Amino acid sequence: MDFPVSTLAIERAVRLVATARLRDPVLLRLVDPGLLDDLAEIEGATSGRLRDEAGGGLFPGGRPHANFINAAFAYFRPGEPNRFNNAQGAWYAALAVETSLAEVIFHMKRELGRVNDWRAVIDYAEMWASFAGAFTDLRGITPAPECLHPDPAIGYPAGNRLAGQTMAAGCNGIVYPSVRHPGGTCLVALWPHAVQSVAQGRVLRLTWSGSPDPAVEIVNGG
Repeated sequence: MDFPVSTLAIERAVRLVATARLRDPVLLRLVDPGLLDDLAEIEGATSGRLRDEAGGGLFPGGRPHANFINAAFAYFRPGEPNRFNNAQGAWYAALAVETSLAEVIFHMKRELGRVNDWRAVIDYAEMWASFAGAFTDLRGITPAPECLHPDPAIGYPAGNRLAGQTMAAGCNGIVYPSVRHPGGTCLVALWPHAVQSVAQGRVLRLTWSGSPDPAVEIVNGG
């Protein structure tokens, strides 16, 4: 691998998760409690997260917020890669909320631009976690490596190659300067066990009212 590896101990880094993923299923109140075990069995037949948990590939249930960690690694879009993951999931985070917001807003603007509809309201919860161990370290490298190119068509394939090298070397992930928030720092954990001590923080609301730039407000926990 062509990049340095640093041993890190990061006490707090934040990931923004859409609050729709925090709520109970919509149909839960309509179901007889006695049928919940049957429904869980049906879900387990089609849920990648539950299959991976049962197979030992992810955290077993019961650990605080294990479902959010597992979902990040079980559900991904192979046809549309992210910067450092395609054929596997990953947990992206940043050292500051402002950096996470810039990253989330960039991706939401891409989605809204595709449908040419700049009206949306989405609530995100802060999910704070700690990280320790060996990480490929892209900070302070000039010129910026190809994997940090702002054009996804250029940066993402290079990033996925680096992620594969990082995992093969046994590192926990990659720490890198934010591409969407100058001066910010991001990290990606490439293994579920690298995400530790997850705790939920505030809820932030992003509102698009006809333009690409959303308003941001704190709606819970401020």
